[in-house]
Amino acid sequence: MKFIISSTSLLKQLQAISGVLANNSSLPILEDFLFEIEEGQIKVFASDLDNTISTIMKAEASEPGRIAIPAKMLLECLKSFPDQPLTFLINDENFGIEISSGYGKYKLTGHDPEEFPRLPEIEDASSFEVDSSTLFSGINKTIFATGNDDLRPVMSGVFMQVGTDHMTMVATDSHRLVRYRRNDVKASEDASFILPKKPLNMLKNLLGYFDGNVGIKFNAKNASFTFDNIILICRLIEGRYPNYEAVIPKENPFELTMSRQDLMNSIRRVAIFSSKSTNQVKLSIHGSELQLTAEDPDYANSAAERLTCQYEGEDMDIAFNSKFISEMLSNLETDRIHLHMSAPNRAGILLPDQDNSDKDEDLLMLVMPVMLNN
Repeated sequence: MKFIISSTSLLKQLQAISGVLANNSSLPILEDFLFEIEEGQIKVFASDLDNTISTIMKAEASEPGRIAIPAKMLLECLKSFPDQPLTFLINDENFGIEISSGYGKYKLTGHDPEEFPRLPEIEDASSFEVDSSTLFSGINKTIFATGNDDLRPVMSGVFMQVGTDHMTMVATDSHRLVRYRRNDVKASEDASFILPKKPLNMLKNLLGYFDGNVGIKFNAKNASFTFDNIILICRLIEGRYPNYEAVIPKENPFELTMSRQDLMNSIRRVAIFSSKSTNQVKLSIHGSELQLTAEDPDYANSAAERLTCQYEGEDMDIAFNSKFISEMLSNLETDRIHLHMSAPNRAGILLPDQDNSDKDEDLLMLVMPVMLNN
């Protein structure tokens, strides 16, 4: 079995799918790429059992075949070549591989392709399409708020709801919550599923280089994402997602409006002097003045800054975890933001300014306050 392919083309495609590879897996075959050679093209697969990703590329190949090739060694080898055609000669009996380049020949041992996990199929699937930039934005604005609690696996992923009128993506770790809704993405029927973090991070990395529609298929156990020459299939998180709408307060009458960048920069500076156990930054709002303070009594560190703001409501002192609110502000894109509050012990709602935001995008971020230090 033999095929010829460009070194840079092969490297680019293998790097794109290598994020799924398992490190120190109990199954050594999961440290390999599976090559399926067909006439005129090659399909390459990588898997960690829960996630399988594949890519298709053109190659000179006359006869079909399959081989599992150690991923780490192949990637290191390809990185060392300038762009040139490489000839792969594969022994079907002992899985020996010989690579020929303009510089010389290189031999390595492949593995039995039959040991590679069976490729998952999504039967009785529902499907819809979404623009790649929309999906990228949805992942980017929600994934940071997912939890890491092994006892609550449903909160370690992003909840996706699709329906006849919109698509919603939700993430929460119980201290903060992000709801990203698109009114321009629709499906033929209402459905929902929970996507794990690993395939979402892979999608985020890949979608940054692709412009077009992403086809999404899903059933009760798996979901697939098809775009360009890539297919990513992931196992969904099983379980019931919390009723996120119930925790979003309906009445938050006090509204703080100000520059997103000014607030974010101020919080980051003041937070340097906060307690490392709580990361607490206190917001004291009096009229059109916002004072941010932080202190670490154990080391006698403290900081205070004053900013001007637009505020409607009663004077208030409220404290937040600086890491949470700073990360939320960095994932908003508008020049000005609105922080809606009702009491020092009730959740704050962070919204982008509607004047310079996408009209089809509805983004809401909720952050729980922390107890004020005496």
